[in-house]
Amino acid sequence: MIQAIIRYIRGYVKIRVQGYSPERFLNLCRYHGILIWGLTPVGNAYEMYLTLDGFRRLKPIIKKTRTKIRLVKRQGLPFFIHRHRKRKAFLAGILLCMGLLYFYSSYIWDIHFEGNDRWTDQTLLEFLDTKEVSPAMPKSRVDCARIVKDIRTQYDDIVWVSASIDGSCLRIQIKENEDTFQQAEDENPEDSQERHPTDLIASQDGVITSIITRSGTPMVHVGDSVKKGDVLVSGRVEVLNDAAEVIGYQYQESDADIYADTQMAYHDEVPTTYQEKKYDRKEQRWLFYVRFPNCQISVGTLKHGFHKWETYTQEHQLRLGENFYLPAVYGMAVVKSYGSEEKKYPRQKIQEMLSQNFTQFSKEMREKGIQICKNSVKIHVDENSAVARGTLYLNQRITETADTEILEIERNEQNEPIGTDG
Repeated sequence: MIQAIIRYIRGYVKIRVQGYSPERFLNLCRYHGILIWGLTPVGNAYEMYLTLDGFRRLKPIIKKTRTKIRLVKRQGLPFFIHRHRKRKAFLAGILLCMGLLYFYSSYIWDIHFEGNDRWTDQTLLEFLDTKEVSPAMPKSRVDCARIVKDIRTQYDDIVWVSASIDGSCLRIQIKENEDTFQQAEDENPEDSQERHPTDLIASQDGVITSIITRSGTPMVHVGDSVKKGDVLVSGRVEVLNDAAEVIGYQYQESDADIYADTQMAYHDEVPTTYQEKKYDRKEQRWLFYVRFPNCQISVGTLKHGFHKWETYTQEHQLRLGENFYLPAVYGMAVVKSYGSEEKKYPRQKIQEMLSQNFTQFSKEMREKGIQICKNSVKIHVDENSAVARGTLYLNQRITETADTEILEIERNEQNEPIGTDG
């Protein structure tokens, strides 16, 4: 690609060689270092491409081999300029365009982030802006090593950063610490403060199917029926003496995995009718635009007096190649007028919608760790309503935390007589 561009800038020609010994002509060109490419046999002759410098050096070779040379085609920038030498404005426009491309290619016009999940692009852009790193900055002022150091210093959960310049785009790749990210999601803001004793209570009615206690005193067993609010694990642990009497309590945060069989009422209703939109192709407004940092050029208008309408917009950032972004955005906006007509869903479509809703609901329950063991959901479609209702039989975790009641033990101390020998 680069070689083709260089050849075009310097100019080249296509010639046809014929005569007694064109093969000798080719050998002498190779001996004298004259570059030839695109060699093609044409009858008793050969056609090939040469640079302008190589073409000027052919005269002694032509005399020595007694061959005839015919100039078939001239190509390249020098010939293009010569053909349009009288169009000064056109040539000036080309030079201006090349100058603008060179100017804009020396700036960063887009900052692209990869691998960031916890920190949004907008958050990172705002931070880089405080470090004077933003779009429309010269490439000469971009210090990739400094950017990497600043991001690592500001965000402790980012373990690896890479910054590089691709064309007019500053590309920043990030690797976050997944363990820290998960810990930040699981931790409570009060964890850093002094912890207090808690119980685990039932969040709903059910029958216990599994209990694994890590801390606290379990108050229920597998097979027990519990009601909402019942204490499942107590954060109060009794301290006994040798006589098995309670002499005090120790308090801690209860921690356990407790699962139970529960029931849940399911209800889903969908409309039996819908509004069908009918668009009028004649009643539309178009707007084409090109937006620069400080101005916008547009053709068309979006002004209208439609009763019902929808607006669609598409825009793209202008770029050359994959990574050469330019400071311009082009796009199109259209306003479409429409009318609506009420229509009724077919019965099969309604059943399909309710089934899809139930499938999606089941998927969301599984993602939450809730298992649907059995269901009695039925679909009822009438003239004016469509409902799916029934009972879901679930197995799920049913614990929630509550403060532990603090108990005080009253101590009765009696004075005993002290005897003395007299």
